[in-house]
Amino acid sequence: MESSAVSRLNNLRRHLDLGETMNKAAEVNGIGGSIKVKVAAEVSEALSMGRAVVALESTIISHGMPYPQNLETAKEVESIVRENGAVPATIAILDGTPCVGLSMEELERLATLGTRAQKTARRDIAHVVARGGNGATTVSASMFLASMVHIPVFVTGGIGGVHRHGEHTMDISSDLTELGRTPVTVICAGVKSILDIPKTLEYLETLGVCVAAYKTNEFPAFFTESSGCKNRAAAGFFICCLSTLCCSVVLCGCSTMDHIEKMILMLHGTIVKVSCRVDTPEECARLIEANNKLKLGTGILIAVPIPREQSTSGHIIESAIQKALKEARESNITGNAETPFLLARVNELTGGASLASNIALVKNNALIGAKVAVALAQLRENCQR
Repeated sequence: MESSAVSRLNNLRRHLDLGETMNKAAEVNGIGGSIKVKVAAEVSEALSMGRAVVALESTIISHGMPYPQNLETAKEVESIVRENGAVPATIAILDGTPCVGLSMEELERLATLGTRAQKTARRDIAHVVARGGNGATTVSASMFLASMVHIPVFVTGGIGGVHRHGEHTMDISSDLTELGRTPVTVICAGVKSILDIPKTLEYLETLGVCVAAYKTNEFPAFFTESSGCKNRAAAGFFICCLSTLCCSVVLCGCSTMDHIEKMILMLHGTIVKVSCRVDTPEECARLIEANNKLKLGTGILIAVPIPREQSTSGHIIESAIQKALKEARESNITGNAETPFLLARVNELTGGASLASNIALVKNNALIGAKVAVALAQLRENCQR
């Protein structure tokens, strides 16, 4: 009885704190007065009661898939989140109003708008709001708005990153800097494979972002299970094994010693890519809560491999990516137009296989994300008792 009363009191306190914090955030970010963030009633109630909520982006709806697959996928993803105990909160800007949680009518409107809705990163939020426009939020914008209303878990297909040849073009997604300054956990299938995955992971390390691989020792590559970037422990063990093999080769005078040394050096370049491995939603929740209590101020990236039976051949994907990149360069397609072009072109070149994989991985991420959000809500409730 006493425990129940304490739980209700904590929920009431959380509700009051949430409202106060949201008002402060609005003032700090200059969107007070007549401009407000519209939070769906279902989402608002769940947040006030300390229940699990999963934020979802909207660029994948407007720019990631054609109609009507985008609408069907959006509805299915929200259903998966609900079926696993959490409340979905798709984020977008409609008629100049940032919205956290969309109705079915609003989802359909966004899906039919397609690319007519502006692809909105963090830098674009003020402009879209000021002109009363419609914006499909990217990872960075979605993280920012989720953080404003205190949603700790966000699900997407894959994040942006350092583009191939980014060391020359300096084309680096704002998703990465957002992860470095916004305490929201992003659950995805890794970095989009059209990008430079090793450089992206190096950049995240520079920003102090914890990168965790879910139930694997290797960082996934969006359409495929592995990018070849291992977590520290697994790669270290593998190198120890190879080093032992090298010693054996020396003793027997084998001429393949140079090849094995080169393999070790190649592996050494990929061993510092993933911070840690997590194997359960509860482990993810503890990681998120530790990050929050330490007030590190950064997000967390939890990379979930696409299910093996739904992945696409790495060779087929890479071949399509190389052709699409060449076409993009020849057509001078750059900036925020490049990623949608590349994803669409890769889908054409793979005969629709990449889109099917994209849909499958988003659904899988939603499943894991909902379970993590529920585990986090339970952990926080237990800590307050």
